[in-house]
Amino acid sequence: MDRQNMPKFDDWENEKRNDPDFMAAAEVLDPGYQVARLRILRGLTQTQLAELVGTRQPSIARLENGSNVPSISFLNRVAEALNARIEFKLIPNAK
Repeated sequence: MDRQNMPKFDDWENEKRNDPDFMAAAEVLDPGYQVARLRILRGLTQTQLAELVGTRQPSIARLENGSNVPSISFLNRVAEALNARIEFKLIPNAK
């Protein structure tokens, strides 16, 4: 398939956003979802996790609800407190 006949990313993305299976999988990969899931599995409140991380509860809440983009150092501290590891994926920029 040549580039002219390839679907545009925006079209592909819009189609995927309407696919409940795709959106469920995307949610599972979201860092906020993963932090909340591990925190609950470990039996911790947001406040308890915040104390382990050395921050305040609102910072954990913002991470879990996706209202801010956390720094790598903050995610590292959260992962350490949850006895977890971080895996990153690099996505190429548009040309």
